Amino acid sequence: MTLLPRPDLRPATPHFSSGPCAKRPGWSLEALAGAQLARSHRAREPKARLAEVITRSRAILGMPADWRLGIVPGSDTGAVEMALWSLLGARPVDILAFESFSAGWANDVVKQLKLAEARVLDAPYGELPDLGAVDPAHDLVLAWNGTTSGVRLPGGDFISADRAGLVIADATSAAFAMDLPWDRLDVVTWSWQKVLGGEAAHGMLALSPRAVERLLTHRPAWPLPKVFRLVSGGKLAEGVFKGETINTPSMLAVEDALDGLRWAERIGGRAALIARSEANLAAVARWVAAREWVEFLARRPETRSPTSICLRLTAPWFTALDAAAQAEAAKRLAALLEAEGVAYDIASYRDAPPGLRIWGGSTIETSDIEALLPWLDWAAAELAETYARKVA
Repeated sequence: MTLLPRPDLRPATPHFSSGPCAKRPGWSLEALAGAQLARSHRAREPKARLAEVITRSRAILGMPADWRLGIVPGSDTGAVEMALWSLLGARPVDILAFESFSAGWANDVVKQLKLAEARVLDAPYGELPDLGAVDPAHDLVLAWNGTTSGVRLPGGDFISADRAGLVIADATSAAFAMDLPWDRLDVVTWSWQKVLGGEAAHGMLALSPRAVERLLTHRPAWPLPKVFRLVSGGKLAEGVFKGETINTPSMLAVEDALDGLRWAERIGGRAALIARSEANLAAVARWVAAREWVEFLARRPETRSPTSICLRLTAPWFTALDAAAQAEAAKRLAALLEAEGVAYDIASYRDAPPGLRIWGGSTIETSDIEALLPWLDWAAAELAETYARKVA
């Protein structure tokens, strides 16, 4: 590559981090002016705000009426762990592991819960496991969208409608930006910090009637921490699904979550959110198609994530480097962009192949994606020149 001039146009916001993610367009602290600060979350109005997060989320996502949705501690991680520790152990389990977080769930099931009848169906970064190997008699744990690989499931047809097992889906970077097949899922989790740009620390746990039945009839072989307990005296803790959180939530973060949900409603709900994210992926896809130095980490177009858009470098100067040097070069590329103030936090995840990860979720304007892409060309050319001088 030859040196390129710095682009004239800059993104209006440089926030392309994959979590916490960009705030919705036009956001400001004034949007949180009505937050119920210095109030007990159990008081009438604060509790009503928590319940409003639940009802608005249900409506936007098109969640079935017989599902329960609650706010839980520990962000998406807390929600997934609550599901794993509370529900697994009743039957064998399959885990789809194809990036860092889904591999982490596999580790928890095998090494922490120590379930003997657990199968890890894995695949390298950029690919999906053999979905045809999933056993409908088993419970199934999966990530709907690989936040660290940019690979998403292409749909739910591989999940049996007549399954005997439960399907536990980590949907933290999918919810609100992708359609979820509720009839093929039993537990769905996400956090506020992803697609709607909320603040961290709070998770959402959605349970189908089949999952609730499992909670009430299955007693895990291990003790459950207080923050994981959804059953008391043989009955479901219904208050969790009405805004009575297990631990104390931040009412400032609650107000921020409501602001994101109201924005989503104003722009057209779930369909509009999905369209915004897909437009961001399409802009990157057009750019990648015209470049020889970069490609998607996800090898199959139908599995490419429109939220966590992961790219790998294919330029000869980069591929000639050893693994450690490639990791250093990718970090330097991201650092160049950050130094210019055009993109923050877009280096690939620490366990992923070296490259770039650009958040394309619904709060990101496509115009900002389009303004960023020429800067990627510029930074890659700068880096290529630097490494060429080293070799010389």
